[in-house]
Amino acid sequence: MKISCFKAYDVRGRVPAELSEEVAYRIGRAFADFLRPQSVVVGQDVRPSSAALARALTRGLTEGGADVLDIGLCGTEEVYFATAFAKAGGGIMVTASHNPADWNGLKLVREGSRPISGDTGLDKIRALAERGDFTASPRVGTVTSYEHRPAYLRHLLKYVDHDVLLPLKIVVNAGNGCAGPVIDLLAQQLPFAISKIHNDPDGSFPNGIPNPLLPENRSATREAVLAHGAALGIAWDGDFDRCFFFDERGEFIEGYYIVGLLAEAYLAKHPGAKIIHDPRLTWNTIDLVRQHSGTPVLSKTGHAFIKERMRAEDAIYCGEMSAHHYFRAFAYCDSGMIPWLLVTEMMCRQRRLLSELVGERMRLFPASGEINRTLDDPAAALAAIEARYAPSALSIDRTDGLSLEFADWRFNLRLSNTEPVVRLNVEARGDAQLMRAKTEELLALLEQ
Repeated sequence: MKISCFKAYDVRGRVPAELSEEVAYRIGRAFADFLRPQSVVVGQDVRPSSAALARALTRGLTEGGADVLDIGLCGTEEVYFATAFAKAGGGIMVTASHNPADWNGLKLVREGSRPISGDTGLDKIRALAERGDFTASPRVGTVTSYEHRPAYLRHLLKYVDHDVLLPLKIVVNAGNGCAGPVIDLLAQQLPFAISKIHNDPDGSFPNGIPNPLLPENRSATREAVLAHGAALGIAWDGDFDRCFFFDERGEFIEGYYIVGLLAEAYLAKHPGAKIIHDPRLTWNTIDLVRQHSGTPVLSKTGHAFIKERMRAEDAIYCGEMSAHHYFRAFAYCDSGMIPWLLVTEMMCRQRRLLSELVGERMRLFPASGEINRTLDDPAAALAAIEARYAPSALSIDRTDGLSLEFADWRFNLRLSNTEPVVRLNVEARGDAQLMRAKTEELLALLEQ
């Protein structure tokens, strides 16, 4: 059986054409054969297909001899937490995150919530699932409903000093994904005046696919912030492993500037710590980390690379401009709940608005945000850009794609792993006009 829904870091595809119950069953059996785990945490998002896929996956795992700890409807980070907390042999989340409603997928981790990617077992799991020649297990595993959430909530609340928190007005938008139930529970423990929109989980996504990275999906949060006179707006994607921020004016804050803010917050409490960052946009993060006596460490983009590098460096925090934030105390995994708790504490402690916390940084290091272009021959386009700009560059880095730095501006250009797309990010030192001019110049060359 050929299975087409395996990607570089997870499993994702259309249901049932690419990801069916039979495929989910086979992946469960293959996971059990490959890892031989005694127990596996299984969670699921709110999509209509998730429950049936989770049942098929569970049948595969238990027939392979693994006991399943079922945590039900949850976010991806809850599977990460429960896997580490329960000392399980692995964890699998049934989710397609921010993909359309007819998609679904699986995110797989091993013991300690270590990621499983192509070069650390995902390709072998795929091969086993395709062959279907599974090892007979001497026992059938059990299925237990596992109550992880009280411990998970206690863990989240440890990230903030409750004595400094103020009754901020906050708008939260769960996008009808999985964040709503966790927000409800956290709201009971925090002094904030929280206004909720699209809070109820609904896999039909009546208010659109929960992906605040798309500009067209931001208006509901922006309008609610203005209508409620809120100090802050927060929105999540479907499985809430990413969160996105809006200031008191309803303006969307690029994830890049939140990375610098959280690095600053961590270094205030842990001077000298190592902070991991990705290569796409770097100057603001490096500047802030060094200002606060930390050590910036560059890592290739992608959660599997980042989690491995964090462990190797014993880094306390990593942020990607795509709004993935990773925490050493959270099993080196990404969380969409911890960042907003840290940001609100920072706002309260300093008695400053979010626009005040990031405004100066945005002026010092204006950035384009990620721009994608579909090209017939992306590799040739990247080579042409390198030939044009490399001779005058002060530095060249190929950690992830091509990063070229000049005195007052820099850019990163990367090829997509999965489609004929190039991804461009440009930033400058204190000159928004230069940043825009160089962005337009690069895009014009790409489109030739």
